[in-house]
Amino acid sequence: MGRITTRDNVGIHYKDWGSGRPVVFIHGWPLNADAWEDQMKWVADNGFRGIAHDRRGHGRSDQPWDGYDFDTFADDLDELMNQLDLQDTTLVAHSMGGGELARYIGRHGTRRVRQAVLLSAVPPIMIKSDTNPEGVPEDVLTGIKNGILTERSQFWKDTAEGFFGANRPGNKVTQGNKDAFWFMAMHQSIQAGVKCVDAFGYTDFTQDLRSFDVPTLVVHGDDDQVVPIDATGRKSAKIIADATLKVYEGGSHGIALVPGDKEKFNRDLLEFLKS
Repeated sequence: MGRITTRDNVGIHYKDWGSGRPVVFIHGWPLNADAWEDQMKWVADNGFRGIAHDRRGHGRSDQPWDGYDFDTFADDLDELMNQLDLQDTTLVAHSMGGGELARYIGRHGTRRVRQAVLLSAVPPIMIKSDTNPEGVPEDVLTGIKNGILTERSQFWKDTAEGFFGANRPGNKVTQGNKDAFWFMAMHQSIQAGVKCVDAFGYTDFTQDLRSFDVPTLVVHGDDDQVVPIDATGRKSAKIIADATLKVYEGGSHGIALVPGDKEKFNRDLLEFLKS
């Protein structure tokens, strides 16, 4: 367990397991570093150093009132990379974390980066528009914010169903998956919860993706009910110069946590790390 302090005096909690070439895991919304424990142990057991931080407003990090935008998130990540002096790093990001990864490369480049992995990630842009007809309608984003503000504990319980695909026939989602989601979500501040919806819903990462000059693995489920693959994963793989797209048939948004898909992703991740 560790902690850094950012330029605006926000404390950021992180985990640091194992030794070897670093793999930095960037969690999705509304989760925290605990969402990556299976992958952190997997890479550490296989000779890598696994690192994961709680985004500001999430988990054990501080909960400031402001700073819930991707420039700030990217700068927080940059401070973590610099303070730990990480080199030759693989960045692995889920969902909203994919925006953090993309903006980090867009703002800070790849001097410290060897590879990137985008898992069920929001880039290039989530919101539905004339130029992004496959995106998420604005009323869905409004509904998410209203759910958080009205009764967030029950909202997170309800949201876990679609997040993991527990509403699909034959799914392998456990009650533990859903309970863990709720527990992590309740450790996100209500302010961060609402502000992050605007951030990940409306931010355009197209130019950031064009800045990628490292090998990138894009993994996305074709039954992602949260971040639709046609609006995000497939488009990101076309924009990034050196990208490989892996589509998980029937895969949900919570690929890294659901039994079956989790083990498949771990194998794909290790193969990519060794490439």
